[in-house]
Amino acid sequence: MKDLFSVKDKVVIITGANGGIGNALALGFAKNQSIVHGIVLKVPNTKSPNVFYHKCDISKPKQFAKICETIFKKYKHIDVLINCAGITLPNKKPNKQYPQVNWLKTIEINLTSSFYCIQSVIPYMVKNNQGSIINITSINSESAFPRNPSYLASKGGLKMLGKSFAKDWGARGIRVNNIGPGYIKTNMTRNSFKNKKLRQAIEKHTILNRWGTPDDLIGPAIFLASDSSRYVTGQDIYVDGGWLANGLLID
Repeated sequence: MKDLFSVKDKVVIITGANGGIGNALALGFAKNQSIVHGIVLKVPNTKSPNVFYHKCDISKPKQFAKICETIFKKYKHIDVLINCAGITLPNKKPNKQYPQVNWLKTIEINLTSSFYCIQSVIPYMVKNNQGSIINITSINSESAFPRNPSYLASKGGLKMLGKSFAKDWGARGIRVNNIGPGYIKTNMTRNSFKNKKLRQAIEKHTILNRWGTPDDLIGPAIFLASDSSRYVTGQDIYVDGGWLANGLLID
């Protein structure tokens, strides 16, 4: 039973590995003896055992493809891809049309670049007839939130992109699943967290009555990366403290 969720010696590629969630996942997998390759725009000064960073703009497919080629040549296998890189560009002006430039940039990073990354790793996973791809989506892929149409569309699209690849490549042993975080305390959500009224309102809407932390994503990700989830594909796991399941608030 102790090896049920083992990810020891699995080669794991994580995009956005210097962000709040991406960094937690990189350190979490490394702690559990995975060989982690973090894809970042800027290589951090701090070094961690079993985490190797690669400077890369994932919106440039050739850069990422070259990194995958190098990793596969060294280890002869790529076991896990976690698409964690993402941006959010909400409209700061209520009742104003959403800027087209924000739409294009968000879709490019959150959705199109994830497509490129998946396309790059699949040929290597096919060589060994196994692999796990995990997309970090959001509760925004299920529920509407104000003034951020590009983020909602990108995360909804990423959710269905995962299901599409799960359908296309399942026969070759490749599983694709989505993890949808709720409100997680990171740099991306710091303004909401700093607003006491908004922070408390969000806490109240969760069943667990708290915000999440990046570490809350490690367990679900390890489950989906490990052989214990070998019959799980095309699924959405929401790590949201019960946000989506919660109904009318009655004190």
